[in-house]
Amino acid sequence: MTIQWFPGHMTKARRQIEEKLKLIDVVIELLDARIPLSSRNPMVDEILKGKPRLVLLNKNDLADPQVTADWVKYFADQGLPALPIDAATGTHVKEILPRVKQLWAHKIERQLSKGINPRAVRALIVGIPNVGKSTLINQLAGKKIAATGDKPGVTKGQQWIKVGTEMDLLDTPGILWPKFEDQLVGMRLAATGAIKEELLHLDEIALFVVKYMVQNYGAGIQERFGVQDLPEDLDDIQEMVKVMEAIGRKRGAIVSGGKVDLDKASLIIIRELRAGKMGRISLERPLDKR
Repeated sequence: MTIQWFPGHMTKARRQIEEKLKLIDVVIELLDARIPLSSRNPMVDEILKGKPRLVLLNKNDLADPQVTADWVKYFADQGLPALPIDAATGTHVKEILPRVKQLWAHKIERQLSKGINPRAVRALIVGIPNVGKSTLINQLAGKKIAATGDKPGVTKGQQWIKVGTEMDLLDTPGILWPKFEDQLVGMRLAATGAIKEELLHLDEIALFVVKYMVQNYGAGIQERFGVQDLPEDLDDIQEMVKVMEAIGRKRGAIVSGGKVDLDKASLIIIRELRAGKMGRISLERPLDKR
């Protein structure tokens, strides 16, 4: 399956980023800690052309701590420093500016050696829609600057934001790539709310979530929904559907005739995953084949 979704404003956003790059010292790349690679636009490496970069793993409070630690090591092995944060609560947000300045330290030292008072570091923040850029910007600025929302594409334009006296931050609209060749990437993005749910059927997304949970976080399903009998055969779709139906029955998603409304059950599963109600879950690991 190939999911195609490339609104016109995203083509414009890419062009705007490329035009502004000459003004940029450091790039802040914001990813979803639960799906770091799937939430990483493969065009970014091409667009950024070797600029110093800090990777932020946002929504860390929803992700599996051990898996996140594995991701930090993964990015370090790629030569990219990575910092887990939670923009909504401000966890570790204060560490961002020192990390950015560290990436630009050689230029700051050069200016000081020439007797020049260093200017503010100019940083570009990039990330796909709904990864939390606006929330992070508001945390960094200490006031509400950027619009926030739970739907992809809230941020429409570019703006410079002052972060104290030491950093100027350029915001950009979230950019998704033209199409998702890998079905798993699309599923992960849909499960976490990065792409519009209309692109996939709710039951397909929920089925993906249930299968992954049964394989990696079975206790989370058992504790949250009281479903004790989990299938051993991960490829048996009918058995996975039975888990979804059991969840639906526990939550009263019943239609006339006593049947489970799979759409309602699917919505329950997806919403509870996104809210972290099934525990801290990562939907992607460094060793996963994509």
